[in-house]
Amino acid sequence: MSPRVAPPFRADHVGSLLRPERLLQAREDHAAGRIDDAELHRIEDESITSVVKAQEEIGLQSATDGEFRRSSWHMDFLYQLDGVERVDDADLKVQFHNAEGDIEFVTPDLRVNDKIKLNGTIFADAFTYLSKQTTTATPKLTIPSPGMLHYRGGRAAIDTEVYPDLAEFRADLAAAYRAEVRALADLGCHYLQLDDTSLAYLNDPKQREMLRDRGDDAEHAHLQTIQLINESLKERPDTLSVTTHMCRGNFRSSWAAEGGYDFVAEALFNELQVDGFFLEFDDERSGTFAPLRYVPEGKQVVLGLVTTKRGELESKDDLKRKIDEAAKYVDLDQLCLSPQCGFASTKDGNSLTFDDEVAKLRLIVETAAEVWG
Repeated sequence: MSPRVAPPFRADHVGSLLRPERLLQAREDHAAGRIDDAELHRIEDESITSVVKAQEEIGLQSATDGEFRRSSWHMDFLYQLDGVERVDDADLKVQFHNAEGDIEFVTPDLRVNDKIKLNGTIFADAFTYLSKQTTTATPKLTIPSPGMLHYRGGRAAIDTEVYPDLAEFRADLAAAYRAEVRALADLGCHYLQLDDTSLAYLNDPKQREMLRDRGDDAEHAHLQTIQLINESLKERPDTLSVTTHMCRGNFRSSWAAEGGYDFVAEALFNELQVDGFFLEFDDERSGTFAPLRYVPEGKQVVLGLVTTKRGELESKDDLKRKIDEAAKYVDLDQLCLSPQCGFASTKDGNSLTFDDEVAKLRLIVETAAEVWG
C-alpha cells in the first residue's frame, strides 16, 4: 500500500487546534483595549508559527494555522461576504449535548440584507502567512461550505425583497465562492477543505423536523447543498484538492445531532464533486460504516476515529480493527485516518490539553504508517 502524495493524506486532521493561553489572553486584552491590532497580530503570528512547527514535528503531511485568527470556524468567514450582516441584537439560541447534560447558549445571528458578492479574498492574508511557515507539510485552508449560510438561518434570514427567489440567492452565493476558490488557488493553495455540518445534521430526524417547522424542504435539503457546492467548485483548477468535513457539532466537547450517514450517503458520495470526505466515526452517534458502500472509486474517505472531545487516548489496536471494518465497504486504499473533528471549532476549545492534542495527532500518524506504510 503506497503513501498518498496528494490530499487528503493517510494521516490528516480536520483543522482547528487548541488556542494557546497566551493567544486567548491577547484576544481578551484586545477586546478590552489593553493592546492594539498590531500587538494582537504579532501574537497570532508567533502562535501560528509555533503550531505549524508542532504539526510538522508530529509528522503530519498537512498543516493548518489552527484557525487561530478566528473566533468561530464559520462565522468569521460568512460575515465577510458582501450582503451578509451580523445581527447582534437578534441572538440565535443553540443547544448542544454531552455526557453530563445539555449546553444552551446564544450566539450573534446573521441576515442576508443585500446581494451576495465577494469584493476581496477572504482569509488571503491568513493563508499567505501559513504558507510561509510550512517547510515539509502542505498548507491547508479550511472554510465553511456555502451550504452553511442558508442552513444557519433558513429562509427567514434572507431578505425577501433582495431575494424573492432562493434560486437567485444560491446562484449569487455560488458565484462568490467560485471567485474565492479561484483567488485562493492563485495564492498557491493546493488543499482546501469545505466544512459543512448540515450534511451530517440532516441524518438526524430531529434536525429534519426543525427544517420542516421553519418551512424548508427537509427531504431534499442535502441535494440542494450538494448542487450548491458543486456550482461553487465548477471552476477550480486541477492543482487544487478539495475535501469536505461533516460532523454533528463540536463545541466545548459537546455535540448537536446524531445518526449515521445513511440518509445522505448515496447522493453525497456519488454526486458531491470533492476529492475526499472527512467523516465522524468516534462513537455510537456516528452509526455504522455501511453507508461507505456508496463511495465510488477515485474518492477518499478520511475516517474520523479519534475523538477530540476528551483527552483519553484511543487504542491503536482498536483503530486498526475499525479501519478493517470500514474496509469491508470501501477499498482500504481509499481510506485515511484523522480525528473526528477539530480540537477547537471556536476559541473556547474542547475539554482536553495541548499534550492530549499532540498525543492524539501522533497516534494518528503512527497508526496510519503501520496500516498503509
